[in-house]
Amino acid sequence: MADKKHIDIFDSTLRDGAQGEGISFSVQDKIHIVEALDELGVAYIEAGNPGSNPKDMEFFQRTKKLRLGTSKIVAFGSTRRKDSSCAEDANLQSLLSAETEDVCIFGKTWDFQVTDILHASLEENLEMIEDTCAYLCKHGRNVIFDAEHFFTGYQKNPAYALKALEAAVKGGASALALCETKGGCLIDDCRRAVEKVVGQFGKACTVGIHTHNDSGLAVANSLVAVEAGATQVQGVLLGFGERTGNANLSTIIANLQLKMGYRCIPDEKLNMLTPICRRVAEIANIPLDSGMPYVGGNAFAHKAGMHIDAVLKNPAAYEHITPEAVGNERVFLMSEVAGRSMIIEKIKKFDPSITKTSPVVAEIVKKVKDLEHAGYQFEGADGSFELLVRKAIGKYQPFFKLHYYKTSGEIPLVEENLYSFAQLKIDVDGHYEVAAGEGNGPVNALNNALTIALAHFYPSVTQIQLTDYKVRVLDGRDGTASRVRVLIESTDGTDCWTTMGVSCDVVEASWLALVDSIEYKLIKDIERKYQKLI
Repeated sequence: MADKKHIDIFDSTLRDGAQGEGISFSVQDKIHIVEALDELGVAYIEAGNPGSNPKDMEFFQRTKKLRLGTSKIVAFGSTRRKDSSCAEDANLQSLLSAETEDVCIFGKTWDFQVTDILHASLEENLEMIEDTCAYLCKHGRNVIFDAEHFFTGYQKNPAYALKALEAAVKGGASALALCETKGGCLIDDCRRAVEKVVGQFGKACTVGIHTHNDSGLAVANSLVAVEAGATQVQGVLLGFGERTGNANLSTIIANLQLKMGYRCIPDEKLNMLTPICRRVAEIANIPLDSGMPYVGGNAFAHKAGMHIDAVLKNPAAYEHITPEAVGNERVFLMSEVAGRSMIIEKIKKFDPSITKTSPVVAEIVKKVKDLEHAGYQFEGADGSFELLVRKAIGKYQPFFKLHYYKTSGEIPLVEENLYSFAQLKIDVDGHYEVAAGEGNGPVNALNNALTIALAHFYPSVTQIQLTDYKVRVLDGRDGTASRVRVLIESTDGTDCWTTMGVSCDVVEASWLALVDSIEYKLIKDIERKYQKLI
């Protein structure tokens, strides 16, 4: 594969991505993300401004002790302030104190930004760019110049935008990253601008691309820029960031490497793309968009019966790549529109002898259709569907029997965040257990009580954590008597699964989902023990 042209991936999750709504990284979060990105094999990790706040200062001190494989940590900052020298600029001194080999400096390339926002003369701005790059190079740093607002500047005043790049090159910058800061550039405009820069500066330095997604074109513009000669691509692994986000590097990496003949990360690391994306999403405390190309949970999901049947015969019928290439997996969504082929594929995990003509297949299809008519939606609840199949084929036995539960609320609060109480009685093989729980709502209290009761018999239930809880009203026309569907996502630190319940009573719907979640976990524990024995 030596003929593949190399593209440097420059990840800005910790800097540009951190500007996204709801994103807040602790120092330890940042360390974990650096380790994940290094494991994936990206070339550069832009980690923020070391002088902007105490958190970043601590982070850069800790990164000095990290032993990374392929990735380089990059400190980020701006050109020197106007009317001051580089030696007097606190921002530049903090960049030097970070002791990173590579630094990324942003500067103005749009004349409007210089005169109306920075309130500097056009010539002074060019001096600021050149001086800053020269100063950092003099102190042994490799300088990447982020040409802020380049595409807008090039459209409005191309001569000045190019002079700004020339100033950076004169100062010693080794790379020019063309920033599509407002996210409004269309594809042809992007291509022409990059071609111009590559033609003028491509022999002297690396040309990179940095796009935003305000027009929905961040990925497309990044790919076009590479075709036009850019050899560095900046973005955020999962695409989040200010406003509508940054270029999604997970999509860009897969497209460049699998379809366009470039190498962005080591070939043997490409199948880690999905697991690393999931890890970063977990660290960022955000759900990984199921519809995200390549790495999303639905990227290789099939629901329609005709599609499922075709994919089972040959996946290429409806899949543009194999999911394994990016570390993802094929998913067959269970619903009333799924055919027998789908049902059989699911059942064969538990009973390989099942065929299309087996009576149990028709039984399960009917059960699924009846339940979905009643409000269930199995495509989003893999755990509950697996339990349904196990019950139908005789590979299920309940772990406990409920005698009763009751919940109550307390207003005003007894303690802060303590709203509700629950009590229940269960029977496990003739042994009774009564337990009580308290929480910040009836479902939380009920879950706590159930965990306490079951822990005496099944200690592993204490490993279960509820990571997501959703309630949907199925038909609002009935007002407060409407049926609701509750989906619960759970994890034991190793696996994740989703279960659900439907009822006119939100607490009962939650109870049904909680019971399914616990039974799913206990069944998996038994199967793991059995696998170890054989």
